[in-house]
Amino acid sequence: MKVYTKKGDTGKTGLYMGGRVSKGDVQIDLNGDIDEAQAFIGLGRSNLLEDKFANDILIKIERDLWVMMAEVGRSKMAKSGPVENVDKVSPEMVKNLEAIIDEISSLFELPKEFVVPGESKRAAALDVARAVVRRAERNAVKSGFVESSENVVPYLNRLSDLLWSLARYVEGESLKTRQVNA
Repeated sequence: MKVYTKKGDTGKTGLYMGGRVSKGDVQIDLNGDIDEAQAFIGLGRSNLLEDKFANDILIKIERDLWVMMAEVGRSKMAKSGPVENVDKVSPEMVKNLEAIIDEISSLFELPKEFVVPGESKRAAALDVARAVVRRAERNAVKSGFVESSENVVPYLNRLSDLLWSLARYVEGESLKTRQVNA
């Protein structure tokens, strides 16, 4: 089996559960944003492998995003309905993010001013992932996923909050030092 299939050479791509659409379709664009977010989360995670707490959170999110990409990339012609936590984002997935945000936020005092990204490479990678997730959220709204899925937009919204919180958490001492020297 080869990596390349040449099926995409005509500007069309396959959907999950059948059918093909233009690579310029909003559904594919949104899936690309989510894929990009997952890649940047992976970059952030690669900088945090020694931090089991942060690493475990990020690997769970990367797996959640597979579920979201399946939902977003699902064919409208699919013969069977989506299954929560397999190819449909569930309300529990959103609630789990909220619980993680609360846990992270309890570990440090939240900054009282705007944060300038770049205090550390570890946090900066998470801030880039957050910005990509925000773009995915905007495109989910443009794509109509507010109407067609009750959990895609809330999940992306909470995920950006989680990534912001985790970035502040991993800044750790550099954030404290900056506040003392300000």
